Amino acid sequence: MSVPVPLLPARSDGNAARVAVFMSGSGSNAEALLRYSQKPDCAFKVVVIVTDRPRRCRAQEIAEKWGLPLLECDIFAFYAAHGEAKIQLDTPKRRQLRESWNARLTEQVRTFRPDFGVLAGFIPLLNLAGTLPLLNVHPGDLTIIDADGRRRYAGLHFLPVEQALCDGRRFLRSSVILAQPYTHDGADELDSGWVLGLSAPVAVPDDTPDAPRLRQLQAQRPGKVVSADDPLRSWAKKCIETLKRHGDHQVLPRCVEDFARGAFAASGGQLYYRPTAKDGFSPVAAIEYADWESAARPILAN
Repeated sequence: MSVPVPLLPARSDGNAARVAVFMSGSGSNAEALLRYSQKPDCAFKVVVIVTDRPRRCRAQEIAEKWGLPLLECDIFAFYAAHGEAKIQLDTPKRRQLRESWNARLTEQVRTFRPDFGVLAGFIPLLNLAGTLPLLNVHPGDLTIIDADGRRRYAGLHFLPVEQALCDGRRFLRSSVILAQPYTHDGADELDSGWVLGLSAPVAVPDDTPDAPRLRQLQAQRPGKVVSADDPLRSWAKKCIETLKRHGDHQVLPRCVEDFARGAFAASGGQLYYRPTAKDGFSPVAAIEYADWESAARPILAN
């Protein structure tokens, strides 16, 4: 049997791991990380806030509040400067622009010497994961597998929660994964990395309609473009806000700290975990973090 290799090499100086936090919106996950990082002997410290949409999010406010440098790399302005109004990866030119934008961002992030990054509600796909470990928080339980072997609740934005509701799930979970580099439009690699952490189950609001009604609403959608007042989307938004508070904000800081202290390793397609540096690594499927204080609970590998 091969020896498990830590997913993050230990720092030789014994200092806290340096973390770059990436955000695109409200920044509630970034704020949860920053609050947690104030705990005594925390294994990580945030060294920079990074945003792709400086005029559309709270990055500047959060950076100023916490006395952190702010790195702005406006993806919309970058695409517009090259004659593109949209930032999708649906044409060769737009994919090439994403590679150029990613290269620029990578160089700028490198100046802050982070040990790894955290995608705390960062919207665009980026290939920084090829040169820097990146953790990503996701609104769905990525350990649930379809009959065809795919992760049932992979997907962007509201789709994982919408699918879970239409499946009749009365409890949701947030996942923290190790992001993978992507190719082409990213569809094959989306949410495909190691599932490191899971939140405890979070109940959907009691007034959420049952699955048959939600599937009916889903079937009545006029097309791929979903309006803001779409009934299923509205229920998903409500559930996501609940999941953020009781899922993301609990699992993400704990998982980031465990990653920072070298608690995760891998070998031969298997994830391993050790509670402390004095312990040996044991095979796991993921680790459940109920809150900031409760003991981490290994979910055993099959």
